[in-house]
Amino acid sequence: MTTALIIGGGIAGTATAIALRTVGISSVIYEAYPSGGADAGAFLTVMHNGMAALQEIEAGRAVIDGSYPARGVSLFDAGGGLLEQRSIDPPGRTLTRATLYRVLQAEAVRRGVRIDRGRRLVSATVEAGGVRASLADGSVVRGDLLVGADGLHSVVRRLIDPDAPGPRHTGQHVVYGYAAGDRVHTVPDTYHMVFGSRAFFGYTTPADRCTWWFARLPATESPPRIRPEDWRHRVLDAFRDDSGPAAEIVAATGEDIVGSASYDIPTTPKWHNGSMVLAGDAAHAASPAAAQGASMALEDAVTLARCLAAHGDLRNAFDAYESLRREPTEETVAASAQLASRGRR
Repeated sequence: MTTALIIGGGIAGTATAIALRTVGISSVIYEAYPSGGADAGAFLTVMHNGMAALQEIEAGRAVIDGSYPARGVSLFDAGGGLLEQRSIDPPGRTLTRATLYRVLQAEAVRRGVRIDRGRRLVSATVEAGGVRASLADGSVVRGDLLVGADGLHSVVRRLIDPDAPGPRHTGQHVVYGYAAGDRVHTVPDTYHMVFGSRAFFGYTTPADRCTWWFARLPATESPPRIRPEDWRHRVLDAFRDDSGPAAEIVAATGEDIVGSASYDIPTTPKWHNGSMVLAGDAAHAASPAAAQGASMALEDAVTLARCLAAHGDLRNAFDAYESLRREPTEETVAASAQLASRGRR
């Protein structure tokens, strides 16, 4: 049986392991973090294309059980006036990033995938008949192919192409929080988006009656390490002149706040070499504005597995995978950047 080394145990890496298993390819996931991953306190929406990918590998039920429907979007101005209402059809599913990690990893383990945590890739070389990967603990592992699902700051991307462009700062910080109760009596299963005078705010209240919110704040590049209380002050300051609900929701939030700088990767010239290939944010990171990051990663996983099953030669399989995924992902990254600029003040 063909064996894949998957670098990264996040959404892209774990979904890839599940998808490969469905076509008879075994894999081991090497995850740098001892548990969880970056931005685990954030939440996201898996859109219909991502759910379709999960259903194809029979992993959709676990995500549905751990999530809430997202059926519509209502847009408001800074004064609380309704600008527009849109339906999300077919609906998406909203859940925390940590929940998505957990359910996908549980499903991968159930199918016989091994997840080695706390094992960071240092380097990898293509050898006759496969790949040799060196890890930070001094160990060496070998496989028939290597999938770089190691995110925005991918090591594998630079191994494939030392001149690969790095992430591009979007000019924003993105902050997520959870406020107890339905602070402003929201419409069920709907995202409420506010074009504030200085920043962009969104919120939804799932069935647990906790208001989930995010804010996109204009900002210079990487912030220093910031405490939840400091993020709260920054968000409150951004909406202090608006009469919408943002300030009330944020003020009611405790320590359950996480924020970070936002980056994207508009294009990656080389997605693969002889035995190494990229998936998810390692190949094409988008700002969160289009809510497509997780769904694109899930589509990558299923498409890669399908191409490997259809082509006996790795290079032909990787070429087919890239030809199917490059154009739609780059278009989505560009569209997300445009959406994010609309919310920048």
